[in-house]
Amino acid sequence: MSGSLSLPTEYWSSLQVTPQDVENLHNVLFERETPLSARDLCAEFIEARIKAERAALKDSQKTAGKNFLPKEKYQIGDELVFPALQWRQGTVRALRAGVNPAMQEFDVLTVEMDDQTERMFAAGLESHFLNDAPIEKPERDEMDPAQIASQHGDLIERKLEAAFANDEGLVKIAGRWFPRALLVDIGQGQLNLAEAVLDMSGGEPLPTEALIKDIELPAGINPKLAEFSVNYALQSDDRFDEVGPAGQILWCLRRLEPDQVREVPQFLRYTEIAHDRENMNPAMLNLEAQLDDELTPVNEGDSREDVSSVTIPLIYPHLRAGTLPISARAKKLFPTAYETERVRFTLVDGKTKQRIPAWVVLSHGYVFGLREWYKSHQLIPGSLVQVRRGENRGEVVVEVKSQRSSKDWVRTVLVGKDGGFVFATLKQPISAEFNERMVIHVPDFKSLDPVWEKRQSFEDLVMLVMRELTKSNPQGHVHAQELYAAVNLVRRVPPAPILALLATSPAYKHVGDLHFRLNEDLE
Repeated sequence: MSGSLSLPTEYWSSLQVTPQDVENLHNVLFERETPLSARDLCAEFIEARIKAERAALKDSQKTAGKNFLPKEKYQIGDELVFPALQWRQGTVRALRAGVNPAMQEFDVLTVEMDDQTERMFAAGLESHFLNDAPIEKPERDEMDPAQIASQHGDLIERKLEAAFANDEGLVKIAGRWFPRALLVDIGQGQLNLAEAVLDMSGGEPLPTEALIKDIELPAGINPKLAEFSVNYALQSDDRFDEVGPAGQILWCLRRLEPDQVREVPQFLRYTEIAHDRENMNPAMLNLEAQLDDELTPVNEGDSREDVSSVTIPLIYPHLRAGTLPISARAKKLFPTAYETERVRFTLVDGKTKQRIPAWVVLSHGYVFGLREWYKSHQLIPGSLVQVRRGENRGEVVVEVKSQRSSKDWVRTVLVGKDGGFVFATLKQPISAEFNERMVIHVPDFKSLDPVWEKRQSFEDLVMLVMRELTKSNPQGHVHAQELYAAVNLVRRVPPAPILALLATSPAYKHVGDLHFRLNEDLE
């Protein structure tokens, strides 16, 4: 028998990755000559830790004292280990001769066990079944690596990532680690050839394999090693940008990326407005979530919700910039990346199957590449765009529910030469379904540019827009959703500052169901 390994319940949650652990994983990478992610190495780490703990247990069993065998003679003070009692330990405290006429002479030991209890054992017995040497038996399957990985894998993975990041002997590309010492040297000439190949692609990202064909590498190199070495050299050169979604590596020249990808488009830029979210009531928070604004902070509930499609009402800034917001809900439908902020992928028109090259800008929460698609569908602020998962990796489906082009009475913004604007309900051509509270027809996008340049204070701008909206409603009531859409005609503002202002400013009076009017008691 041998003692089974049993670790404390907090062992895996509180462990620290040691230099020895990292060295062991170095050896795994050296042996396989294949880049691996921290998740891939997690199983190796767990198995190595279990093996080390079992070895430590056996060493402690060997050094804890003599294995007790009934045939042996012992003295007071001897430290013993009892394999038959799951390797418990004890010290001989007393010794006397045994008395049993039916048996040969033997000794009786009084042993103080490791839990301070006392037990008696017979010794000096030549014939006893326990005199045979301890027989090893397979360990009980208490330490199941797969179960440990399932319960603690995420935490262990994060700790491995942190330990690897502090190890200069390892390098990371697209979420995978590899020993620096095994990398193939990629020279400046080879990088220049890669630049030329990407230049010829006209901004279309290419996989590493396509670049390797034109880079002269030594014969006989492990293909995975060659690919990782090229990826590392490209990543270290500012000319190149890795833009593939997680699990796919694509390279592009930074200078060929669209300006709206490298820098936030003018109409999406938001200057922080001080506000207190605590002033927003549950109805306001619910409206904020429905609007799918990329500037709305993510809460824990959003991250748990699983969605297969999201219908987004377009606001003017996104329509003007040719972008879509990546809200907390919509984010789950778009490609992510291990490291890069910009991800190149493909949008697919759900009806025509047209393929649209597009970019996800993760750090600022928007998708770029839809300007011409918006124009082809004649969309206006308030039009509804459905986004859903594509059939293939790196693809997302976009679709508008089109209708036969007809004229409908909708709110329309009219801008004067002096930059002043008014709202009027006019008949306009409509070709797609829209949100009734957010729809605003803009006859000429450029006519709004002077209003954007005025940069009025936030409070004055909301008051101005509110006054103009009330003129088109006989009761003088304006819904908070209408106000949000209208304010974004002339300045990029997320829902929260507007809703918080409505909730706290005496200038606005709540009249029910998120409808507000100007407080007539104030001048």
